[in-house]
Amino acid sequence: MDSPVQAMKTGAVTEEFDLAAADYDRMVGANPGYHDHLEISARRLAEGVGDGGAGLRVVDLGCGTGASTRALARALPQAEIVGVDSSAGMLAVARTKSWSPRVRFVHSRAEDATAARLGGPADAVFAAYLLRNCPDTDAALSAATALARPGAPVVLHEYSVADSAAARAVWTLVCWGVVIPLALAWTRRTRLYRYLWRSVLEFDGAAALRERMCAAGLEDVATRPLPGWQRGIVHTFAGRMPPAGPQAPDRDGV
Repeated sequence: MDSPVQAMKTGAVTEEFDLAAADYDRMVGANPGYHDHLEISARRLAEGVGDGGAGLRVVDLGCGTGASTRALARALPQAEIVGVDSSAGMLAVARTKSWSPRVRFVHSRAEDATAARLGGPADAVFAAYLLRNCPDTDAALSAATALARPGAPVVLHEYSVADSAAARAVWTLVCWGVVIPLALAWTRRTRLYRYLWRSVLEFDGAAALRERMCAAGLEDVATRPLPGWQRGIVHTFAGRMPPAGPQAPDRDGV
């Protein structure tokens, strides 16, 4: 039998994000370091491409209301940024914001996103808080790597507390002491944020997620910490697609 978290993933998570969209920016804005941490992970991705992203296409899987998209646009101001999300409500909020002409959004599940749908292969793929919310983690990760050109960086910005009892305790304290009470006071809805608490506790530890990334074909996989109260709770996971071999297919042809 599926756990309550898995049952939510296969049914109601997207609907809950739709319902939460109008208040989502206010909720995450109450999290000290939320936007700063996204920008750190985005800059880490930018280290792997350089030159401000000129002429490059960067895919932001699970872009939500655009916080991660904004971080990528700042880190790579000359790149084309394609934000992808399954929640129409979250994308509607994202589209109300002011963006460079180089930023656009696509409504799609991560598992259904293809290079052809997004305008061509990605020179880099970023996924913030995505894999944990997908019904099949490996399928979502495989979809992310399938979007990327040979040699492209793939960066995940994700919660992972399974390897640390202290991190699990801090996460639970913050969720029940701050996040869930704020959601009740501001939105009168707590289902999404109770799911958030449980989903993080049940998700991979950092070592297990690195193993998934390697199994998906990524090389040079590593974890880097983030500062502040979320140190040991949120991490940057970075890997790179293997370089093209002499007989590798031309991925521009998709």
